Amino acid sequence: MKATPTELPEVLLIEPDVFGDARGYFLETWSRERYRALGITCDFVQDNLSRSSRGVLRGMHMQNPHTQAKLVSVPLGEVFDVAVDVRVGSPRFGKWVGVNLSSDNKRQLFIPPGFAHGFCVVSDDVLFSYKCSDSYHPETEVGFIWNDPDVGIAWPVEKPSLSKKDAAYSRLADIPPERWTRYAGG
Repeated sequence: MKATPTELPEVLLIEPDVFGDARGYFLETWSRERYRALGITCDFVQDNLSRSSRGVLRGMHMQNPHTQAKLVSVPLGEVFDVAVDVRVGSPRFGKWVGVNLSSDNKRQLFIPPGFAHGFCVVSDDVLFSYKCSDSYHPETEVGFIWNDPDVGIAWPVEKPSLSKKDAAYSRLADIPPERWTRYAGG
């Protein structure tokens, strides 16, 4: 297994070892011991699975308090997955990284607390899996609009299918700083 820091060094691209033959393949999607050796030391407490179709965009969300680290992957289909640094005081505040995750490449993305997260479906159908380090607390959720020009995410879709909540979000600059987490340095 290999972990590579992205342009946002705390966000890690994970490439699991895949063992395949004519019958199919096997891969380990989570092992506390192996992932801790990669520096992922959080305890995951909740697993989620969502299903979406082409053009659906979910994001950009996080929780504060009750921040969540996430380990995301795609068991079926493909997404363009995005993390944005929203830690007040971070030298990378408002910067984003995007990667394609798919059932073909079998990659995972580790997103630590303090980063907003979202994804856009680029295949006909997708199953999206994520492990979370805290439970969902809807009253603490905060987010910003998917096409915020100040952030400038290069989404692979012009007119995505959005939830009412995601379509109503404000720009990142319009959200009071106390809603975001604080950068602890490093």
